[in-house]
Amino acid sequence: MDGQVIRLGDGYEARPVSLEAYRDACARLEGRIFGGGSLYAFDPPGKAPPPLGETLNWGLFHGEDLIGWHHAHQQGERTVYMADTGILREHQGRGLYTRLLPHLLEAFREAGYTLVTSHHRATNNRVIVPKLRAGFFLQGVNLYEGGVNVALTLSLDETYRGAMHVRSGLRQASGEVARRLGLDPVPREKAVGKTASVPVPALGEPAFDLDDGYTIRRVEAEVFREVYEQLEDAAYDTVTFDWGGPSPLPAPTVPTFTWLVEHGGEVVGWHSARQWDARTVYMVNTALLPGHRGRGLYTRLLPYLLGAFRAGGYTVIRSHHHATNNAVIVPKLRAGFVIAGLEVNHHGVMAVLTYTFDPVYREYLDVRSGLRRPAGEVARRLGLHLHPQEESHV
Repeated sequence: MDGQVIRLGDGYEARPVSLEAYRDACARLEGRIFGGGSLYAFDPPGKAPPPLGETLNWGLFHGEDLIGWHHAHQQGERTVYMADTGILREHQGRGLYTRLLPHLLEAFREAGYTLVTSHHRATNNRVIVPKLRAGFFLQGVNLYEGGVNVALTLSLDETYRGAMHVRSGLRQASGEVARRLGLDPVPREKAVGKTASVPVPALGEPAFDLDDGYTIRRVEAEVFREVYEQLEDAAYDTVTFDWGGPSPLPAPTVPTFTWLVEHGGEVVGWHSARQWDARTVYMVNTALLPGHRGRGLYTRLLPYLLGAFRAGGYTVIRSHHHATNNAVIVPKLRAGFVIAGLEVNHHGVMAVLTYTFDPVYREYLDVRSGLRRPAGEVARRLGLHLHPQEESHV
């Protein structure tokens, strides 16, 4: 793709440029693009930067006007690092980044790279969501001079991509993935995908319509557990650590909330939640049977659940998901959740997501990630006393 112009529609183009032209564009435009963020101002460096290796640079144009860029450089023998993308704010929100991304990935593939990596402030869903939809996986969270960053990785090798699912605990190892991981698993009967049928229990509150013949109904915890035990093996292919015995202590007594998703007189999914603390509800478990996935049902389900939690008086919602489970993480981020961390537990490597109904706390999360500077009510809640000119920088 070297030397080719990428046509992005609506008068936009990405044109290959030199490293010097990219740096010149940064010097002229980065204040207009990234102003308002929070980056720690280090003293001048004492060491020269390491050589970049191969660089891949594009200028983004609308007509003949330079309105942004993308810069990537080699990291190691198989990895390219998407180091910097900038688009003038007046050209954001038009799907330009989403349209550009597949062309960049194809250029990296043609250049011989296997892995594509990037870092983004943890609450910058406008960039994280397109990346996850393009196949990137959440790989880490780190605290750096710009705030809280999430690391994303895309594998252009499908076998390694399968290994990432195994590492997160989302799937069992098999075939070539198992061989590359040095494993020799015993073939086992796969439960997911089997026909499972449980009629809708007669108990519960009136059902809420989710369209296309689907409904959700609040049920008692005992009814939920009975259905869950019958359908669990049909819903999951995840790998959970076997503790080898019952829990030594009883579960804490907290408010719990349980729902069943129904279609055609049968249970096809569920959701359970419980109180986490005095402000927070924890979305414990959501599942849809295989034949009912890929229909936008989870996306339609989320607003109903958020409304129920808000009506219950909660301020914050928390959830955990396997780090490579983009089918759930993407709808949650699009609904307003943000990435709060990574955790290794008995289920695997889990992404921690959080949502808040409090707009000040939501802005506070952007401040913590470094996406914006503290101002107004957030600054007051943090005990900061900013001068008026500092307020105006946001």
